[in-house]
Amino acid sequence: MTQFLNSLGPLSFIGFIVMQASQVVISPIPGEVTGFIGGFLYGKFLGIILSTVGLTFGSWIAFSLSRYFGRPFVEKFVRKETMDRYDYLLHHKGAFLVFLLFLIPGFPKDYLCYILGLGHLGTKEFLLISTVGRFLGTALLTLGGDYIRHQQYERFFVLSALAIIIIMLSLVYRDKIEKVFQRWHRLADRASLKKKTKYSAHAVLCIIVKSGKECTRREDYTIG
Repeated sequence: MTQFLNSLGPLSFIGFIVMQASQVVISPIPGEVTGFIGGFLYGKFLGIILSTVGLTFGSWIAFSLSRYFGRPFVEKFVRKETMDRYDYLLHHKGAFLVFLLFLIPGFPKDYLCYILGLGHLGTKEFLLISTVGRFLGTALLTLGGDYIRHQQYERFFVLSALAIIIIMLSLVYRDKIEKVFQRWHRLADRASLKKKTKYSAHAVLCIIVKSGKECTRREDYTIG
């Protein structure tokens, strides 16, 4: 893979970005491999930039395909169990919870791009959340590749040990973390429902008091 990118010469930057984007959309190779290669070939700073561009581009493609073609299309890429597991994300924006899912290792970030395309997040919100959420993992992988490139093996092993500990803890407690996220989502839904109910009651009261006259507040027109 590194030989292929090197053979592209000046176009290797574009080739790497396309490779990173492709592993999000169709997952031909693990993202951990491409992130590591980015650090090995281009160093930590340029590697992080190129990886971030590629991952953001790939995330946008997956999200847009999902939004345009809908659930039947997504189900061709995402298993039913995964769809059911994260179905709660489709009923409320939950921007902060989505950010945590992208931030914490062990969650299927590439599949989330497809799933979230079916939900309420706007494209700009999604790109901001997914890009910032992926950054920590991208930086760690790129640093690992850069350390090997410069034969800084002690730093590499320390970084690898830290990454393994974080991943293991995430995997062990993933179910509990997801339950917490689902509980937060339910609380957010209840708060949203109470707000809508309040506005609906105000609209009815406005109609009664004003005897059919037009209400002046914007909230008066929210009926549910």
